[in-house]
Amino acid sequence: MLTREILQRVREIQVRTGRQVADVLAGEYVSVFKGRGMEFDEVRPYVAGDDVRTIDWKVTARMGSPYVKRFVEERQLTLMLMADVSASQDYGSVSRSKREATAEFCAALAFSATRNDDKVGLTLFHGGIEQYIPPRKGQKHALRVVREVLAHGLDSPGDTAAVTPSGRWFDRVRFRRPRRSRESTDIGGALEFWLSVTKRRAICFVVSDFLDEGFDRAMRAANRRHDVIAVLVTDPCELQVPDVGLVALRDPESGRTRLYDTGSGELQETFRSSAQERVQGLSRRMRMSGIDFIHIDASQSVVEPLVQFFRARERRARR
Repeated sequence: MLTREILQRVREIQVRTGRQVADVLAGEYVSVFKGRGMEFDEVRPYVAGDDVRTIDWKVTARMGSPYVKRFVEERQLTLMLMADVSASQDYGSVSRSKREATAEFCAALAFSATRNDDKVGLTLFHGGIEQYIPPRKGQKHALRVVREVLAHGLDSPGDTAAVTPSGRWFDRVRFRRPRRSRESTDIGGALEFWLSVTKRRAICFVVSDFLDEGFDRAMRAANRRHDVIAVLVTDPCELQVPDVGLVALRDPESGRTRLYDTGSGELQETFRSSAQERVQGLSRRMRMSGIDFIHIDASQSVVEPLVQFFRARERRARR
């Protein structure tokens, strides 16, 4: 993807998510993510009904009449977006890849945080850490976050596509030749890095296709210190294989290629049930660990599941 194309894509995402943030997410974000403490604001004269525990005795003694301390909620939050940029995220069988859906999801959150004067940070990871951007405020910083998610790790000259044995191009299923550094995913390692550089409590969205193993312990450890939300991004063809006859499919991370007869009913049912179990299993494991879970379909709106998450979490908080 060329620089000009990336900038155009960022502008498109800014326009679309900007409207959605203003129309849909404006109140949801604030109501769900509140400040984590109280900070002193001022002292004022005591009035009937004030809690006597808030009386400032030093000021009271000096002024000769009772004064109370007034506190306000510490509003400013820190939002950390951890985006998977491994090779499998480049896959897309529809109008956008999983990486582009990830960028749009991150944009919706980043613009919501910016609207509320919160800080936003970004960690890009694959088998290692690709880039870390410390949390900052401002619209320009939010746009940079979106741009980096789209731009990192893409090699324009090496774009390839799946091909059937007959030699016909398997249209709309895109693969990009991965760099060696992106041939694996290490979610646990990325979380350990983030914990080592983060002191202030934060809200952390881990956005990935979660094609990895052994990351549950790291997710639980991060959630003990922070508010962690797991966001699974999938493509429709990862949940239900289409009937396109014989096709050779290559795993963009392992490099292995296998030939499949997608017209086989047995293959389709095995694929569907296996994919469904993976999604449900991940959701179950996260919730057992006290971690919220969001499932994003790369072919659908990223805002709708985010709104559903906000409302479900708000209902839970009221209980």
